[in-house]
Amino acid sequence: MFRNLFVAIPIAVLAVGGSTACATKKFVRTSVGQVNDKVDSLGRSLEETQERTRQNEGRITEVDQRAQGAASAAAAADQKATHAGAAAQTAQNAANQAGTAASTANQKADALDRAMKKVIFEVVLQQAGGDFKLGQTQLPDDAKAEIDRMVSQIKSDPKGAFFEIEGHTDNVGDKAYNERLGLDRAEAVKRYLYEQHQIPLHKMNVITYGEDKPVAPNNTRAGRAQNRRVVVKAIV
Repeated sequence: MFRNLFVAIPIAVLAVGGSTACATKKFVRTSVGQVNDKVDSLGRSLEETQERTRQNEGRITEVDQRAQGAASAAAAADQKATHAGAAAQTAQNAANQAGTAASTANQKADALDRAMKKVIFEVVLQQAGGDFKLGQTQLPDDAKAEIDRMVSQIKSDPKGAFFEIEGHTDNVGDKAYNERLGLDRAEAVKRYLYEQHQIPLHKMNVITYGEDKPVAPNNTRAGRAQNRRVVVKAIV
């Protein structure tokens, strides 16, 4: 009985050992299979990544080419803008020169026109004759009478003449004030000629000299009175 038991034990152990070996091989095969699957999966992922990389490189190259083209176009546009700016400056210079030439021509024409004109009558309205008072622009009756006599003495139709009206002052007050005062006095005479004698406005021109053209010294009351005046010229 003991002998049979002794023999049975190794057989049982052998059976157990064989079973363990089979299980180990199966586990190894399973593990190896899983590893191979993972390797295959990683290989496919790597291939996909490489493909995407190639595609991205192609897109990057395309973008670079477009960027270079845009940079070239921008440089060309800058050159065209520079040329256009230079052309515009040249045109402006030419326009300025033409404007200067036209101004010079107009000045010469005005000078020639003035030289060809003839003053047929002139009247000077002064405070010495009871006219413009210090700082005043109102046209006194004596000045109106002088204007009436001037118009009546023009032999031709007074509407055919051109009237130049100059306003003058003494040197009391600042220069800007006197220029304005002289202009207001000249405008008063112009308004009287228009309203009383129907002289067309386009036939009259007013100008102020302020204190710049005195006819007498300004250091005396009489001299200042003579300088406060309006000069009316009838020109044909």
